[in-house]
This record gives sequence, structure tokens and C-alpha cells, in this order.
Amino acid sequence: MRLSAAVNLARILADAAATDGARPALLVDGAAVSYAELDRRAAVAAGALRVEPGDRVAIRLPNSTDFVAAYFGALRAGAIVVPLNPLLAPAEVEARLAVAGPVAVVEEPLPVVGEPGPLVERADDDPAVILFTSGTSGRPKGAVLTHGGLRAAAENAADALALGPGDVMLGAAPFSHVLGQSTGLVSTFLARGAVAVIKRFEPEAALATMTATRTTILLGVPTMCIALCQAARSADTLPPVRIAHVGGAAVPVEVARDFERTFGGEVYEGYGLTELSGIATTYTQGQPRKAGSVGTPLGGTELRIADADENGIGEVELRGPSVIPGYWNDPDATAEALDDGWLATGDVGYLDEDGYLFLVDRKKELIIRGGYNVYPREVEEVLYAHPDVLEAAVVGVPHDTLGEEVAALVVPRPGATVTTDGLQAWTKERVAAYKYPRRIALVDDLPKGPTGKILKRGIDRSALA
Repeated sequence: MRLSAAVNLARILADAAATDGARPALLVDGAAVSYAELDRRAAVAAGALRVEPGDRVAIRLPNSTDFVAAYFGALRAGAIVVPLNPLLAPAEVEARLAVAGPVAVVEEPLPVVGEPGPLVERADDDPAVILFTSGTSGRPKGAVLTHGGLRAAAENAADALALGPGDVMLGAAPFSHVLGQSTGLVSTFLARGAVAVIKRFEPEAALATMTATRTTILLGVPTMCIALCQAARSADTLPPVRIAHVGGAAVPVEVARDFERTFGGEVYEGYGLTELSGIATTYTQGQPRKAGSVGTPLGGTELRIADADENGIGEVELRGPSVIPGYWNDPDATAEALDDGWLATGDVGYLDEDGYLFLVDRKKELIIRGGYNVYPREVEEVLYAHPDVLEAAVVGVPHDTLGEEVAALVVPRPGATVTTDGLQAWTKERVAAYKYPRRIALVDDLPKGPTGKILKRGIDRSALA
């Protein structure tokens, strides 16, 4: 579904309420919230906020009807939404509020009855949302997502996934994250589908919700796929999943195969980031899939590989209608990331002869061992192929003579008797001599972010050094 240009993003919900008001928009705790009711609550929230166009409104609520009503209510009033994950520490919250300077912070549900606020029209290039990047190095930056950029990204996702009124999207990705907002909420509302809301991903409970709501689209990260496959082994019935759109981290080939065998739906590996307002590349229905690829660019998104080496591997750069104009009150960060509309992503990859993108790794996670480049994803793929490995993360650790050494942390499958020597022998047989991890540690779990993505910056590398 395509909308006319230059409209407030909140009109997506208002239009859905006008044409399909009785349809369920949210499925929460066994009950349905219709489009008409959700839009009414958003209008009441807009009236209660009493803000001026351009004011910032921070929202610190879990995935819920209250979050969605406050989000679209603030947009409706012409404000700029600043979503904050409820799991952030107080110091992290204060740092983000200091940058955004909101006039209001919503941490409790807004009124559900009251005088509705008007829908204030905004231009395509007006800021709609400020989302803080994960801050893998240095202070977090506030990416400015516009009304037009978010709409373009959501339309691309809806088209790629062929979303329709009969679809139910699992709302497990945090609504405070770009994936949960752009693809989870806005794309689904464009298609008049429903979002099955869960506050926090717990495998058995999530699977039960998916089955009860007949979820057709899983939106998540690889660790969710692994956990759901584990939970499915003891379940009597499974949901009718037709597509699992997985991103946020590389999807090991064996993880995708296991999910497809278990649930029957297809796994679409996609690539997106906050600065793209959502998904940049993925597959479309009927498009041939290639193992290890994140697909092709969507909509008007352009993609190029900058500073490629002799193998065509270089930094991924993107340009298009969903790219952010910059970071909030941060001209230095904006100038570093953007050049003539091209966004330097910090991700390393290559394009094959058919234009499919293959991500090799994060630019900052490249391991240089004795002058040789080692891309962690390649080694992780080998580890995930081991029958006793549940999760794995490969990182570089300091070495006196080589500069860096390859190290791995591995979470074994329940009941497995795998050893570090056995894992080392497994990888040594399957990768070049300079790539296999000389140091391996078996751990109970790996640090993860709010979406379930493995956070390598949270790994204690001193234990591996």
C-alpha cells in the first residue's frame, strides 16, 4: 500500500481506523484492540500531551497498547518521539534525555478518555522520531528519522513480506527499537494486519502466543529462531508461520535450516539499521534465496561497496528515501556518517554477480591476525554447523607478536558433552590455518541486547587473552 507524499506518519493509523476500524490492530493478553479503538486512544493521548509541533516527547514503556497509543499520539500532535527502552539504566536514560531535551517523558499510561487532539500535518522531511544508536563505541547518537523516511522503509518492508490483512506479526522486537517500530508496527498497520504483542521474549511463552494468535510473520533475530526451535520440540501444535524475517546479526545457515524444518515457513535474512529507518535489503516473495546473503536492496535504496579490495570486499554504503538526514544536534557525527546522501554503515560486505549482498562482518569487528584478515562471521558459521553448538561468538583478543588472536565463546546445546579441543579440531579442519580459534571458552550464555542480538562489546575478552 502506497500513501500520498507529505503526510504525518500518524495518518497511517488514522486511515486504517477510517477504512478498517473493526479489524484488530493489536492482540494483547488474549484480547484484541481494534484500529478504531487504537486511533481513538492515540487521539486522546495527543490531546493530553499538550505539546507544540517539533517538541520532543520521550516514551519509556514496554511493548503494550499504552506504548503504541503514546507513540502515535505524540506523532499526531506533531511532536518528535524519543523512544527509550525500559531496561536502560538510569545513567543511560539521563544521557539520552540530555541530548534530546524532551518537554515530556511518558513512563506511565496516558489517559484513555478525554478530549482528542487534532492531527497536525507534517512534511516528509520533518523529524518524526529520534532513536539512539547502540553506541558500540563512544557516546550514543540520536538518529533523526523523518516522517517520509519511516513511511518509505515501512512500505518497502510491507511489499517485500507481501503483508496483508490476514497476517499476524509477532511483536517481540522492542517497540523502542527501529525493527519493532518500522517493520513491526508501521508496516503491519499499512497492510491492515495485526501485531501480537509480547512484552519480553521468553521462548515457551512466545511460542504459545504465536500459536494462540496464529502468527504468520516472525520478526526477530537469530537467537530467537534458535530458542523457538528448542521450545517447539516439546509443543503439541505450532503456529502457521509463513516467513521469519531475521536480522540484527548474521543468520547461520544451520539455524535457518533448522527453523524451516521445524516451522515450515521460509527464513528471509535481512539487513537494516537505525540510520535506514528499518530494512535496507532482504528478499521478496518468489525471489530465489541464496544461503548467507541478506538479499537485494528494497524500493529506492541504492547500495555500493566502497574501497573494495581485490575480492570485491569493502564497506557497505547506502542511499535512498529512508536514509536519515543526520544525528540530533551532532554535526560532527553527521558529517562522519553521511556524504552526498550516502551513509557509511561500518559494515563490510560484497555484491555477487546478481546484485545480492553478502555481509562479511562489522568493520570494527574485523580481526587482523599476523597481517591476515579474519572475518568472525565465517568462523561462526563453522561453529554453528557443529551439532553440539547452540550459540557462538568469535572475537579478536590482543597478542604480543600477531597483534590479534582469534578466540571463540561457545554455548553448548543442553546435554552436550562437547570439549574445547573437539571444537578447535572441528574448525581447524574447515577453515584456513590462520582463521581457526586458538582460544575457546565454553559458557552458559552470551551477553545480549534488548532485541536478543549477541553483543560482542559485552564479552569479557580478558578471560580469553
